[in-house]
Amino acid sequence: MSSIAAVVLAAGAGTRMKSAKFKVMHEIGGRPMISHLLETVSQLSPEKVVVVASPNMQSVQEAVAPAEIAIQETAEGTGNAVASALGNLEGANGDVLILYGDTPLITYDTLSRMIERRRKDTKTAAVVLGFEPEDPAEYGRLVADEEGRLSAIVEFAEADEKTKAIGLCNSGVMAINGEYIADLVNAIGNDNAKGEYYLTDIVEIANKKGLTCAYVKGDEKELLGVNNRVQLAEAEQAVQELWRQRAMEQGVTLIDPATVWFSHDTVLGRDVIIEPNVFFGPKVEIADNVRIKANCHLEGTRIGEGAQIGPFARLRPGADLAENVKVGNFVEVKKASIEAGAKVSHLSYIGDARVGSKANVGAGTITCNYDGYDKFHTDIGEGAFIGSNTALVAPVKVGDGAIIGAGSTISKDVAADALGIERADETQKPGWAARFRSLKKKITK
Repeated sequence: MSSIAAVVLAAGAGTRMKSAKFKVMHEIGGRPMISHLLETVSQLSPEKVVVVASPNMQSVQEAVAPAEIAIQETAEGTGNAVASALGNLEGANGDVLILYGDTPLITYDTLSRMIERRRKDTKTAAVVLGFEPEDPAEYGRLVADEEGRLSAIVEFAEADEKTKAIGLCNSGVMAINGEYIADLVNAIGNDNAKGEYYLTDIVEIANKKGLTCAYVKGDEKELLGVNNRVQLAEAEQAVQELWRQRAMEQGVTLIDPATVWFSHDTVLGRDVIIEPNVFFGPKVEIADNVRIKANCHLEGTRIGEGAQIGPFARLRPGADLAENVKVGNFVEVKKASIEAGAKVSHLSYIGDARVGSKANVGAGTITCNYDGYDKFHTDIGEGAFIGSNTALVAPVKVGDGAIIGAGSTISKDVAADALGIERADETQKPGWAARFRSLKKKITK
């Protein structure tokens, strides 16, 4: 089997995004859209991947590493963009895929079908990916016969009314025979309405050389090009629908799938139940038999088997929850390990801390981990009981089995099995409340 190379065009600034960020760096599912495409390409085990960028696109170059970078010095069309990459393709005599960094949803199956079709005949110079949208709009049209042979791609600006009536449109994606790509691209001219070098011209050029071209059809949904924020949202929705479907097929219950949002790297075990309105940021791993209750936000988190989270919980980066942990409503956990069977049931903040196994943290407990300059650690021992409305002023350690009285501010270590309590003496003044109300009534008359 001959080799595969891929050229990804990513030089567009994306002015319609109205952003200081380059278009292909806008995120879908927690990572740049171009990264989605490159992951799909990697499944083909390409010999080489070349990303065509404009000068000074350092963030793009960093995001696509270790792909090679070709610089398109001037924006003179897709033909010019591919010509910029020809030097990187020397020696690549197999198939060369031409892809677009702002078209991130194309699938492995579609690319495989294109390569398979291209390899049916060594005289097939190129295979173009076509599609039939509900509204052809200003897409270029594929002019082909009934046997699938492609005679031309006509850009909308160059098309007559007969050609515009064709429903088969050009996606821009191609698989080109590497033996011919340099000759075909170098033969492209710019005698057209825009004065640009159209990659689509290689179809007519190939036919004139006695070669053939063909097309395969793709799904309009996977060929969505992202040029503005509306299309970015459409792409996000398409990816989320795919991930939700995959999660349910793999043994996850989504009570209201449309309200659950995943990241590209979310890992879910079997028999996980996810209630409505749950958001997963990057780097979340969830073991089997976990229940995520409604209205939770998770990122950078590992959750052990049998745990229960929420509702209304926030797990921030570094939260590491062992098996059978309970983190309840309005609890925030950051950079903390909560060991097996421990409970933080409600209204608490646990940051830069360890909560030992089977410890119980009462409502309103706060680990005071930051002094305005540095972060400090709190250690809560195995089986400890932290009373409600406790402030643990780090660095501090509560020993195994210790009990902290409700309403305490603890700034010194508490020994194992000890009672730690810090309260001012309670003072009562008989009759004071009645006198206070009487005074207020006189003032308001």
